[in-house]
Amino acid sequence: MAVAEQSRDAPIPANSQSTGWALASLSLATLLSSLGTSIASVGLPSLMEAFAASFQAVQWVVLAYLLAITTLVVSAGRLADMFGRRSLLLGGIALFTLASALCGTAPTLWLLIAARAVQGLGAALMMALTLAFVAETVSKERTGRAMGLLGAMSSIGTTLGPSLGGLLIAGLGWRAIFLVNVPLGLLTFAVAWSALPVADKATQPVQGKFDTAGTVLLALTLAAYALAMTLSRGDFGVLNISLLALTAAGAVLFILAQKSAKNPLVRIASVRHPRLGASLAMSLIVATVMMATLVVAPFYLSRGLGLDAAMAGVVLTTGPFVSTLSALVAGRLSDRFGASRMMVAGLTSLAGGTFLLSLAMTKLGIASYVIPITVTCFGYALFQTSNNAAVMSGVGAGERGVISGLLNLSRNLGLVTGASLMGAIFAAASAGTLTSTAAARGMQVTFEVATVLALVALLLALVQLRLARSAKAE
Repeated sequence: MAVAEQSRDAPIPANSQSTGWALASLSLATLLSSLGTSIASVGLPSLMEAFAASFQAVQWVVLAYLLAITTLVVSAGRLADMFGRRSLLLGGIALFTLASALCGTAPTLWLLIAARAVQGLGAALMMALTLAFVAETVSKERTGRAMGLLGAMSSIGTTLGPSLGGLLIAGLGWRAIFLVNVPLGLLTFAVAWSALPVADKATQPVQGKFDTAGTVLLALTLAAYALAMTLSRGDFGVLNISLLALTAAGAVLFILAQKSAKNPLVRIASVRHPRLGASLAMSLIVATVMMATLVVAPFYLSRGLGLDAAMAGVVLTTGPFVSTLSALVAGRLSDRFGASRMMVAGLTSLAGGTFLLSLAMTKLGIASYVIPITVTCFGYALFQTSNNAAVMSGVGAGERGVISGLLNLSRNLGLVTGASLMGAIFAAASAGTLTSTAAARGMQVTFEVATVLALVALLLALVQLRLARSAKAE
């Protein structure tokens, strides 16, 4: 890719101890942002009762956070490239921590929602900059391991959120699910302040005027798309179509604005490069596929296999648990055998796992889910770690923030798309009923589509591997 030809000119901490503490701070920041995503959902029933509000109103506690991340993560990365990654990451941690305190003390629902949007801005800064900072904390040969560690921490945050949130609500009330982030945020800030490397002359911030017009256009475009995919999910009507039309128009205007800007938010030439473009496309597709496991699997386990809520919850932890362990192994495999090869291997495993899930073999009981989801999540972790390592290890210092933001954006857009698309496919295939047979049929059709998408991503990975080999031969 165009940015891959630039040198890795960031300073590396002088010893393994300083590297370890720097990675610890990045890991804690990753845990914070993922925990902020997963812990709030379990509190929605309590919020409905506390504020005497409808579900449509309290769901904005989740949506405000996700929308803020989705619309601002690229801009956050670009700001860091221009004004310095260390200061922006510290600012993001501080903003997230302060917003968490505001969430936990909010007297009204709408102030809580506003505070969650601010919390999402802090999370966007953390998500964009943790990946970007890897290049400044570890050597190129250990990038995969560092990415694997961050992937594991993200999975831990996602897994821990619902269970921790449930315990906190039961013991201390709903405010505790937000206030718990305050001491964790203060710890993260303290470690990051002392451990993150300070840029030297080789890593001076990029000079130039910030692209305000491009930022506003991109934010509005992404907001329109996210709302189109999340509002009225059960009835995709005129409002959703209108928002998609606005998305298309906004995308065209954004591209035109970037081509004419002196200091664009996103350099279109970089994104259009086959290798980077393929990586972003694969990330979006894979996130779409993985969202099916979150949207569809609970119905299959409860209705298709007849599990009670407690047992279904236990079985559902298989995926995040496998992802967490696999991410650590995936980093070592990526460093040893090459990121491009491991991306192909990961997507092969992902496609195999989704195919097994599409068989919906209810006669096998719990094994019909546990075995395929293990194969699927191992492939996902291997792909995600290798893809992030392949992209970020070749990015020049001046674009690490914005490219990291684009990687996070592609994943978030995939999750938003998957929630709507895979949910709609399951609903249509199960004919709106939730009998055992209907749930199994919905599972089958949904993961047949997921397998096709995984094969498309695998094809892109094979093309990318060929391009990498051709570039090396030259």
